[in-house]
Amino acid sequence: MRLTQDAQVMPSIGSWTSEAACVVDPDILQGSIPATAVDTDRRFGPHSRPMADHVVTATLDGGGVPFRVAASERGIVAAAWEPDEGSFDAALRARFRTPVVPTGAAPEDDPARRILDAVLPAIADLLRGRRTDTAVIPIDLRDRPPFDQRALDAVRDVGWGETASYGGIARRIGAPRAARAVGGAVGRNPISMIIPCHRIIAGDGTLGGYGGDGWIDRERQRSRKEALLLREGVTVPRRAG
Repeated sequence: MRLTQDAQVMPSIGSWTSEAACVVDPDILQGSIPATAVDTDRRFGPHSRPMADHVVTATLDGGGVPFRVAASERGIVAAAWEPDEGSFDAALRARFRTPVVPTGAAPEDDPARRILDAVLPAIADLLRGRRTDTAVIPIDLRDRPPFDQRALDAVRDVGWGETASYGGIARRIGAPRAARAVGGAVGRNPISMIIPCHRIIAGDGTLGGYGGDGWIDRERQRSRKEALLLREGVTVPRRAG
């Protein structure tokens, strides 16, 4: 199912692509996973974490760039502005080692499709800039490292019109010295908007820099972060220089 609406959506600021959709301070991303902060559970190898049987995808109008969403039978596993459907699907297959099914090709009683059908209206409202309770949207991060899960759960608690720093998130999860590891987890966030990493700013109260793989224009990414915060009534200055 492809949903398009005439309502106001995020203004387009050019085509761009990313698996992770957060703006992160580059100083935080550099060396962002110190050994003292990461989970040391080695029960799962790089490709042996529990995976979904399959994932179902849908596409929304993201304001000039398609906003693609994917769900397992447990919840949303990915959401990103991504102009290339093939790249989005390929990343899902690499991540889960499982089939990727467009929602229109999935049976109506498919659990993953049912989750998508239930939450897409709320995600569409969020993309239009409407205050939305995303806490009711189920997410599935079971393939993510335990530390990332803890950090992103805390990021999800940062509400509409609020901000938090990387250090503040680290303190919330009981790891006060792990601000850089939190920055790494935020940069790897696979679920844009629903896990609102745009609300995480630098410790000095400024917007922060840019980080993460796959971005093509740092300036436009900072501008998008500013736009997302502004529509929530939050103005965050950029760092001088």
